Amino acid sequence: MAAILLDVDGVLHVSGSPIPGAPDAVKRLRADGHRVRFVTNSTTMSRAELGRQLRGMGFAIEDDELQTTGGVAARVLHGKRVLALTMPGILDDLEGLEVIGMNADAVLVGGCDESEEVGRVFSYLNLNRAFLELQAGAELYCLHKNRWWQTADGPKLDAGAFVAGLEYAANTEATVLGKPSPEYFAAALDAIDADPELAWMVGDDFEGDVIGAQRHGMRTVLVRTGKFRPDAVEEAGVQPDAIVSSIAQLPDWLERNF
Repeated sequence: MAAILLDVDGVLHVSGSPIPGAPDAVKRLRADGHRVRFVTNSTTMSRAELGRQLRGMGFAIEDDELQTTGGVAARVLHGKRVLALTMPGILDDLEGLEVIGMNADAVLVGGCDESEEVGRVFSYLNLNRAFLELQAGAELYCLHKNRWWQTADGPKLDAGAFVAGLEYAANTEATVLGKPSPEYFAAALDAIDADPELAWMVGDDFEGDVIGAQRHGMRTVLVRTGKFRPDAVEEAGVQPDAIVSSIAQLPDWLERNF
C-alpha cells in the first residue's frame, strides 16, 4: 500500500466546490489501505477552519491529517519576534509566535485571498515596514511563493509577487516554508512514517507539487483540475509519473498499475 500526499485546493476542490467524485475517491484510498495525508499551501484560514470546510464538502478528514504552512511556520519560527504579513484567518496556526509591528527577527509573508482585507495586509505601509525590518537585519520567510492560484472565476495574483519584490528591494532571499520546500515534504512524510521513494504526491501545481516532490525523491501524479495547464507539462524539463483527469480516477489508476 502506498503513502499518498494529497494537495487540497485544485485537487479536492476549487473555490469551495468539491471536484466531482473527490470525496468518494478519498474514502476509497483509505479503504484500499493507503496512508493519506493532506498537504496544502493555503494561507487563508487556519487548519481547524479548513478541516471544517472540507468536512462540509463531504470529505472524511480529521484536523490532524492536514498539514498547513502556518503550522510549519510556528515550528520553524518558534521563539522569534515576527512581523507577519498574513491573512487574519491563519493567525490561529501561528500560536506561540511573538507577532509584533517592528524590531522583528523575521518577516513572514503569507498568501492572498479575494477579500478586501488583502489590500490592508499588503498595503504600501506594511510592505515598506517589512522592507525596513529586512534592511535592519530581519530574515525573510514566506509561507509559499506561488505566483497565482486558481479560482472558479479564473487565475488570481498570489503573494509570490510581493515576496519577489521584497527580495529584490532588500537584496535578500526568502526561505520558503511550504511546498516545494524539502522541509515541508519531509514533515508530511514523517507524520505518516513514510519513505520518499515509496510515497506519491498528487497535485495540480506542476512547480510546487510535481517538481518539489520529485526533488524530494517521491513519485508524482498530476491531475487535470485546478491549476493544471498543458503548456506547463510540455515546457517542463521533467514529467510526472502519471497524469489523470482528476482525483476521482486515482484509485483505479493505482489499482491497475501497482
